[in-house]
Amino acid sequence: MPGFDLINEYSLENIPFLFIIDFNRNNIIVIPLEELNSNEILFDVNGYSNCQPALHKPAEIKFEKHPPSFDKYLNGFNKVQHHIRAGNTYLLNLTFRSPVLTNLTLDEIFLHSSAKFRLLYKDKFVVFSPETFIIIKGNSIFTYPMKGTIDAGIPNAEQIILADKKEHAEHATIVDLLRNDLSIVAKNVTVNRFRYIDKVVTPGKNLLQVSSEIAGTLRNEYRGRFGDILSLLLPAGSVTGAPKKKTVEIIRETENYDRGFFTGVFGIYDGSKLESGVMIRFIENDNGNLYFKSGGGITSFSDPRKEYDELVDKIYLPVV
Repeated sequence: MPGFDLINEYSLENIPFLFIIDFNRNNIIVIPLEELNSNEILFDVNGYSNCQPALHKPAEIKFEKHPPSFDKYLNGFNKVQHHIRAGNTYLLNLTFRSPVLTNLTLDEIFLHSSAKFRLLYKDKFVVFSPETFIIIKGNSIFTYPMKGTIDAGIPNAEQIILADKKEHAEHATIVDLLRNDLSIVAKNVTVNRFRYIDKVVTPGKNLLQVSSEIAGTLRNEYRGRFGDILSLLLPAGSVTGAPKKKTVEIIRETENYDRGFFTGVFGIYDGSKLESGVMIRFIENDNGNLYFKSGGGITSFSDPRKEYDELVDKIYLPVV
């Protein structure tokens, strides 16, 4: 595809660039950093940014979320369970979009939010994601699947989520999927860290999320060809499921809306290192109405009420 070819061209020529890729890999935006218009696109990738920190936070922040009803969620959940029982998928990331109301603009949300990966794309959407997709440094490639969320305020929350059999199985499935994906472009693929805890700070409640680190050495034919690598690894396994191809088909059939850039990836190449994040924690401007897209992984062991509560917990502004 032309977008991936352009990423190859820039990476092979060591031209720093920003890239944004939607979930379906149909819309690929690639812009050299020296040509980036900071009046339209702002980014912060783990501290590497094209904007200055905001000095003054609004005196009052209003935020209302209107998630889908539990009955609506249950309808989608039951469709996924049907496919699981039929053997078509054994892990599927089910998402919904929820109307939200706030007194902040998308620009203000970006400037005052705290997250490892932040992106403002024109007045169309804003991302404040905690999840790394891939990092490429020299001949080494790393990926960091994130799967498993719990309210940090629950007593012994860390011990609870690490001991949860459903969460363990779900996370292990995604790690196995990502390890296999990485093996397409890399050799000597290993899991360096399995199920460690990240803390996500939100105004209402703090969340604990479970991640792992997988690493490998790029095969000779993929060194410097970042477009080919992204083309082969996308969509991200943590926001699809397994087996990936069939699960993506079920997602499109079940969700009944276009994810668009939500659960795609974005990142930067600074001339020596590529770093990217998965576009979760996503607010979209649709004709003046704001929608927050969120979800979670479904397995045969999933409890619909717990999964629904997780979807709702992920609707927040990381402004504290």
